[in-house]
Amino acid sequence: MAKRLDPRTLPDFENRKVVDDYMGRLDTHGVSRRDFLALASAGAAASVGAAALGLPSVAVADPSGKIAYLAWSASTEYNQLVSKGAEAASKALGLNYVFLDGQIDSTRQLNQFEQLTTTQAAGGFFNILDGSALKRVSQIAEDTKTYFGAVWDSVAWYTPFEAGDYYTLYAVPEEDDAHRRVTAEVLKAVTESFGGGDVVALTGTPGNWCEAARNRGRDDAFKDFPKTKLVDQLPGKWLREESLRATEDLLSRNKNVVGIITQNDDEAQGALAALRNAGIKPGQDVFIGGADGTSLGAQAIKRGLQTATSGNSPVYTGALFAARIYDVTHGWKPRAAERQLYWRALTVTKDNVDPYIDRYVDDKGVEPFDYRRLSHVAGGDAWDPQADLYPIDLERHWRGYPKPEGWAPPKAYAEAKANGEFDAVKAEYAAANKIKFDGPSPNRKA
Repeated sequence: MAKRLDPRTLPDFENRKVVDDYMGRLDTHGVSRRDFLALASAGAAASVGAAALGLPSVAVADPSGKIAYLAWSASTEYNQLVSKGAEAASKALGLNYVFLDGQIDSTRQLNQFEQLTTTQAAGGFFNILDGSALKRVSQIAEDTKTYFGAVWDSVAWYTPFEAGDYYTLYAVPEEDDAHRRVTAEVLKAVTESFGGGDVVALTGTPGNWCEAARNRGRDDAFKDFPKTKLVDQLPGKWLREESLRATEDLLSRNKNVVGIITQNDDEAQGALAALRNAGIKPGQDVFIGGADGTSLGAQAIKRGLQTATSGNSPVYTGALFAARIYDVTHGWKPRAAERQLYWRALTVTKDNVDPYIDRYVDDKGVEPFDYRRLSHVAGGDAWDPQADLYPIDLERHWRGYPKPEGWAPPKAYAEAKANGEFDAVKAEYAAANKIKFDGPSPNRKA
């Protein structure tokens, strides 16, 4: 027998303390009490109606509804900038937007997504703390018909194809290549200034795909700089405070450090603080590489404190996923080759940091992308990915991770590779890319 929902058991949303308690527990950054009550009322009404009909509680995506970014932490500048891009794209596409803070807790992120599905939201996308949680997210999405996407972490060899149609996009920068180029800039500076020397590294979260890919690219760069050596590493866990402490430990254990390769610009900020505390001059005594192209990272390069970062533009991340959620809730259906995508990051150094800052950091109110043209639906014939965006090759992406027993490529993926769809999508996206990632903003007047 279907479980009935008694409206008398619902929370008292007339009570301000009850509302504040729920908003606090859900970390509903960017949601007003009025919005929260509207969403709660809609979700409760849908649940009551479904229960009255003997149906499971199912929320149908509303194309005019809300998009959520479910970040593992709101404390990193990277996630704050992703949110900025998602919010700007949502606004341009006529959608509401909310930024949800997972507070470094994947269970909290799951709960936030479950709550989202009761609000008739258009969908959401994750930077999830634990990729294994995406399997549960996929089940919830299928049950509630709510679209979602994911950036960065995932279960090895797990794809949107196993999850179902509502896992619409997994997308990341191609990190092996990006971090190899950043590391090469640091090692070149070390070689030119000191003739070589000892380099240490800050890693991310062990087992995370991004950490593994960046480490692989980092290690590959050392092959071209034989007078440099990676002598030690500790986890910075993507956070400034952790990275400050880890860098202090690395400096105490290694007396001749001339280079530090970090996993992101937040870690680089922690490393810079540790160097300052030790009386070591960054950019002169020690050269630092980061990743993600955050505002603070770019400004540190401009000031000569940081040598390089990978400019993948966190704002682009948010805008790309917001546009995808908009598209799939407005009738557009991605081909198999479009459900897993890479984009190519810039290598930002002192030579090109000024135009990067002009577009992505100190933009003076000029948005860095044409958000409507990022959408296949809103952009129409003028659709433009605004980056070098191309399909992910699974065998390359998950190399280094053992395949599950009996694993075979998903049927739709294998067919798309065999029939030339991957090559066709790559060529089509390249031809449509008129607004270049390393060029000026399309919104800036000449």
